Amino acid sequence: MGAMRRREFEEVVDQVLDELPQWVIDRVDNLVVVVEETPSFEQDPEGELLGIYEGVSLLERSGDYWGVTPDQITIFRRPHVDLGLDPADLKHEIRRTVLHEIGHYLGIGDARLHELGWD
Repeated sequence: MGAMRRREFEEVVDQVLDELPQWVIDRVDNLVVVVEETPSFEQDPEGELLGIYEGVSLLERSGDYWGVTPDQITIFRRPHVDLGLDPADLKHEIRRTVLHEIGHYLGIGDARLHELGWD
């Protein structure tokens, strides 16, 4: 069995985003989600990241939040593939990563992410 190709990986990420609950979709503002192969050393000196959220969470935004570049969620393909999971478990892990990073964007803490089943 070969590694999940980038196109299929991106399709899994898109499917997770398409299935977000309406309450999340209603809150999304100024956010992009991208897929990259690997994190840079600056992003991940420990070599542990599956995804990263970069920006100002919705809870931290104030009245002076305008005219800024979009926040970004990056999901890294190679670290996911390197986990060596079977296809179903890999898709589950991708879903988990996307939801976890969306949670950071929304300003949701780890306990609430667990309650939502997003951890």
